[in-house]
Amino acid sequence: MSAGPMDDRLHADRVTLRYDRRTIASDLSLSIPDGSFTVIVGPNACGKSTLLRALSRLLIPADGQVVLDGGDIADLAAKEVARRLGLLPQSSLAPDGIRVADLVARGRYPHQSFFRQWSEADEEAVAAAMRATRITELSGRLVDELSGGQRQRIWIAMVLAQQTPILLLDEPTTFLDIAHQIELLDLLAGLNAEGRTIIAVLHDLNHACRYATHLLVMKQGAIVAE
Repeated sequence: MSAGPMDDRLHADRVTLRYDRRTIASDLSLSIPDGSFTVIVGPNACGKSTLLRALSRLLIPADGQVVLDGGDIADLAAKEVARRLGLLPQSSLAPDGIRVADLVARGRYPHQSFFRQWSEADEEAVAAAMRATRITELSGRLVDELSGGQRQRIWIAMVLAQQTPILLLDEPTTFLDIAHQIELLDLLAGLNAEGRTIIAVLHDLNHACRYATHLLVMKQGAIVAE
């Protein structure tokens, strides 16, 4: 099923997505409207997370292509992709013994190079991301010591610190209580209002309907409604 015109910054063109020999989606096309808050919903194991992995270049399609800014995303260097889009996967593992501020600072890695080392702009990006997710007071704590909800906010801060125009988030409200869920979704809506394209997999249909400007419904590897 084609989701519409293929002239947006990020779209998938007739992709087939597989893990080993198991096909998750076949001949799937969709376009993410620029500047949208796109929410993907559907039953468990319908291919939502797999689609997000393909859109972020973590999974290369067996057929077809994911296009970012007019070119096949598979042809771009990893750092170049990471400067254009940020991904919060469903589960993340922090290195042992790392402190909160150091983990959030890893979001600035795509902007570093031999000629461009750590700068005041990087420092401010990290500080702003921690303020936005309300984890500034945790900056010196070890990530291992924190609750699931606190760790989730740290991972979100790391993605925000990348300062990419496109954000992909796989069930970002996991581990968060209802107050922090609303706080996070309000934050994402604010970023969207400032011009960022947000793509999120959500399991709560009420949240999806409240926040999405563009809604995709998946079932068995296909987009069945939009």
